[in-house]
Amino acid sequence: MAKKIAPLLFAITALLVVNLADAQQGSIPRIGYLNPRSGPGTREEAFRQGLRDLGYIEGKNIVIEYRWAAGNYDQLPALAAELARLKVNVYVTAATRPTLAAQEASGTTPIVMAEVGDPVAVGLVASLARPGGNITGLTVYSSELTGKRLQLLKEVVPRALRIGALASPPSTIYGELFVRETDAAARELGLQLRPRVAGNPSQFEGAFAAFSKEKVHALIVQISPVFMDHRTRIVELAAKRRIPVMYEDKMFPDAGGLMSYGPNHEDLYRRAAYFVDKILKGTKPAELPVEQPTHLDFVINLKAAKQIGLTVPPNVLARADRVIR
Repeated sequence: MAKKIAPLLFAITALLVVNLADAQQGSIPRIGYLNPRSGPGTREEAFRQGLRDLGYIEGKNIVIEYRWAAGNYDQLPALAAELARLKVNVYVTAATRPTLAAQEASGTTPIVMAEVGDPVAVGLVASLARPGGNITGLTVYSSELTGKRLQLLKEVVPRALRIGALASPPSTIYGELFVRETDAAARELGLQLRPRVAGNPSQFEGAFAAFSKEKVHALIVQISPVFMDHRTRIVELAAKRRIPVMYEDKMFPDAGGLMSYGPNHEDLYRRAAYFVDKILKGTKPAELPVEQPTHLDFVINLKAAKQIGLTVPPNVLARADRVIR
């Protein structure tokens, strides 16, 4: 009897090994996640939660291959190519430069943008409604947001006339666009824009010294990878010069900045899971319109306001989604 059981157990074990190998090689969908930052945070957890809500359990019926550039953006093409060699079923990209790197490496593999600036302006998609090609997802860009940020800034600093703008160099993807749109919005509000460019942290001090010399009443800071990576330094310089600042991302007031108005990024990453699910079930990226943010967060840091001697009007405070006290 034992002699009959042994071959049977061997056959069952061999079958299980074969099935496991098949699963590892391709029957389980594989996501290539490309991010310029150093590691996971609340946005990645929101993405995984979005997948779980749709029935995907990481490591069980879906695999996520994470690749982090750790602030070294020159590494993105190599990381994207590495994911291509793994034959991922779909890329998920955080920000524009990872998306461009994935576009170069992917061939026809679908790409879901979890958050990018203006995907039409940089040629990632033909239009939001009809993206075409193999890229779709979500954008944080809206031409109306710049005007709204300046309006809120003027309400908080009613005497403001000269507004500084900290921008990326024109050679970057969005630097010139940011200055052009901010200047147009400022003119509509009767404000004078004083833009300054900073391509790396060594230029921050000089930019803020120029803002002080020009006696700007308030400042708006472009969202950019460099500024995000060094947000604590920017917040410190603004406090030192006692300049009220409007940021585009809530991570700045969380780091001690005055206020921000922009998309809820966790919502965007959670929504990115929807696009992944649609694509894995056969929908082509070209058939999925790129979505703009539906929820915007207005965050005010009263500690930062007190530090620079600023009183936030009660009617503005009442409209904040979150107040840091």
